[in-house]
Amino acid sequence: MSGTAPFDAADYLDSDEVISKYLNAALEEGDPDVFLRAVSDVAKARGMSKLASDAGLGRESLYKALAPGAKPRYDTVLKVLSALGVQLKTSPTKSRSA
Repeated sequence: MSGTAPFDAADYLDSDEVISKYLNAALEEGDPDVFLRAVSDVAKARGMSKLASDAGLGRESLYKALAPGAKPRYDTVLKVLSALGVQLKTSPTKSRSA
């Protein structure tokens, strides 16, 4: 046994700025599963029970919405992000010419 603990991103999500950058990086991947995993990491860092309550969801519903392969409703994602204190924004892509 090597004595090292498995990596857990939630251990490093300790400020609003770090959380925002982490979620933005996950969005840039373009894979919904990567983004949901990142939201799940943030939820774990903030506390699943408190987040579920703040989002107006049951704890089990939150776990199901953030489970690998889940296809949560858009409004559920928005509720969770709002409860986390972040929001989705758009910006023009750099590759698109006018």
